Amino acid sequence: MTAGQWIDGRASAGSSGESLEVINPATGAVIETVGLASPVDVDAAVCAADRAFREWSTAPPVVRSEVLSALAGRLTARAAEYASVESQQAGKPIRLATGFDVPGSIDNAAYFAGAARHLQGSAAAEWDGTHSSTVRREAIGVVGSIAPWNYPLQMAMWKMLPAVAAGNTVVLKPSELTPLTALMLAEDCAAAGMPPGVFNVLTGTGPVAGEALLAHPLVRMISFTGSTAVGHRVAEVAVAGLKRLHLELGGKAPFVVFDDADLDAAIQGAVAGSLINTGQDCTAATRAYIHSSKFADFVAGVADLMATVTLGDTSAETSDLGPLISGNQQQKVAAMVGRAVAGGARAVTGGEIPTGPLAVGSYYRPTLITGAAQDSEIVQEEVFGPVLVALPFDTDDEAIALANDTPYGLAASAWTTDVVRSQRASREIQAGCVWINDHIPIVSEMPHGGYKASGFGKDMSMYSFEEYTQVKHVSVDVSGVARKEWHRTIFRNPGPDRVV
Repeated sequence: MTAGQWIDGRASAGSSGESLEVINPATGAVIETVGLASPVDVDAAVCAADRAFREWSTAPPVVRSEVLSALAGRLTARAAEYASVESQQAGKPIRLATGFDVPGSIDNAAYFAGAARHLQGSAAAEWDGTHSSTVRREAIGVVGSIAPWNYPLQMAMWKMLPAVAAGNTVVLKPSELTPLTALMLAEDCAAAGMPPGVFNVLTGTGPVAGEALLAHPLVRMISFTGSTAVGHRVAEVAVAGLKRLHLELGGKAPFVVFDDADLDAAIQGAVAGSLINTGQDCTAATRAYIHSSKFADFVAGVADLMATVTLGDTSAETSDLGPLISGNQQQKVAAMVGRAVAGGARAVTGGEIPTGPLAVGSYYRPTLITGAAQDSEIVQEEVFGPVLVALPFDTDDEAIALANDTPYGLAASAWTTDVVRSQRASREIQAGCVWINDHIPIVSEMPHGGYKASGFGKDMSMYSFEEYTQVKHVSVDVSGVARKEWHRTIFRNPGPDRVV
């Protein structure tokens, strides 16, 4: 059994006495068996992080920068190993892990190594004439982070990097389905010079380890990425403990194709944007709204292109799409598609669980749905699978209204060659990111986060430091006068001013 915890700079099996098998969803094979964390382990990790905070938060920024730079180097040296493990535990095609997950994580580390040295407050003049003001940004304390299973390494990095760059310490609970690269990351953090206790990892279930982490009195901030339903519970615990809160929740990204769009580009973008990571991406294109004049051609083009996508062995370079994370997720996706079709929608392509050799894994065929109602489940709720719903519109006003007509607001895209139309779409679509003539690309320098039920707060970029720092105003008297003018509001006769 592999140790499932990393606490205070050391690997630990955990004290619960329970274990969990990490399964490759492409084959059903057991990759590793890991020990699960108990509330005792959570307390040990949080206390270690609390002890480490005193030194880490006061370390010069260059020290934190050098550690993160060394971490980027170690990740680069082990890139192939990280990609292989990520592919196996999450069911990702090796091309995705090698070309997206791992290099994106390395770039994040390199970015925050630089950003750690540019975290600044601001200086101000004497606003009232007698006091000089400055603003300090200071670390918050112990951050309890909970990451999902769809991008295990990247989500661990998104949560750990800005937090530790700003001087906080972190206790991360990755999904128990995909903990292996987070544990590798903890090893590499230690080898890069990160002091014990600064970054801790707990493998455990939500009801046990997750709840204990959220409620721990020494945890000053909670950062959660996952479903909106669980986000409500996280928010309840945070409010009860008056903890800082960062939520990145579900999405239902609209993909709006206007009548002047490059249709070939839109078709290519819709298939890529809806199928990335087998559709298990909060920003994936899920609702395609197409001008009625292009609707039939768009549907035919997307169906044809989806039919060329190869499902297969995730270790093979020839495989385009991997499985869903589990049999439960496969059944959830199939049930949602089934209800949509039973309600009058049509699966133009896909809409089925593969048979034959692929039946051993949690695969689901790329699916295009038409004929669904705007208020139907398949349009309104997150599927988290390789499913795209296409609906027509007639006017720009209608397109914008439909794009905004779900509880979510994480990401969106608009496809047009008209600069005025593109600016209107980017201004009026309610989403944390609006792409124009593309869908999915992210960069470390730009923020990621949502509107409405998609949560609040930002990952990546300098904007993430708004989540992981607290602002302190420092006011220094520069008058040298003992008896201040405002003292007259307290003393009826304070006496003459005297320069000290």
